[in-house]
Amino acid sequence: MTIRLLIADDQALVRGALAALLDLEPDLQVVAEVGRGDEVVAAAKSSTPDVALLDVEMPGLDGIEAAAALRKAVPAVRILMVTTFGRPGYLRRAMEAGAAGFVVKDTPAAQLADAVRRVHQGLRVVDPSLAAETLVAGTSPLTGRESDVLRAARAGGTVADVARELHLSEGTVRNHLSAAIGKTGARTRAEAARIAVDNGWL
Repeated sequence: MTIRLLIADDQALVRGALAALLDLEPDLQVVAEVGRGDEVVAAAKSSTPDVALLDVEMPGLDGIEAAAALRKAVPAVRILMVTTFGRPGYLRRAMEAGAAGFVVKDTPAAQLADAVRRVHQGLRVVDPSLAAETLVAGTSPLTGRESDVLRAARAGGTVADVARELHLSEGTVRNHLSAAIGKTGARTRAEAARIAVDNGWL
């Protein structure tokens, strides 16, 4: 039986290399490749893959948002996150979004193919060192709204800009930023955003 694969990665070289490696396996066939997170659902609907391999950092939608959208639109597709960024918060968020596996891109080809097969069988596959880091790091201390405000603030806009974008009052934005700075142990909102990104909380 051939396992049909969809690969989503914004780097064409990486996407091509993954496709070439996996196509060498007699039981795996790449049926679709996309470079944006917001193209994943449409590609899955038209190519009917069994397993989708999603990068985390992509334009349009990031891989975690794309995983959630795919899980909702085409629940039969199993999801394996394949990423350069092995950040603890990413693993937790990906699993919450419906991913069945999470591996890093430098996983040897044979192990990656095995991860695809195991995810297809309904098993969970997680990079062991990342799983350990995630347990140590714990859950994100930020509320959903604090995360939204930090995400918006990363672009470097003023409090007024963030308030306008999120339809909040400036006082509310200041409160959320202050809470996020306190929870991350940062001195500035830029540092709070960097810490949150490094931990995979945003």
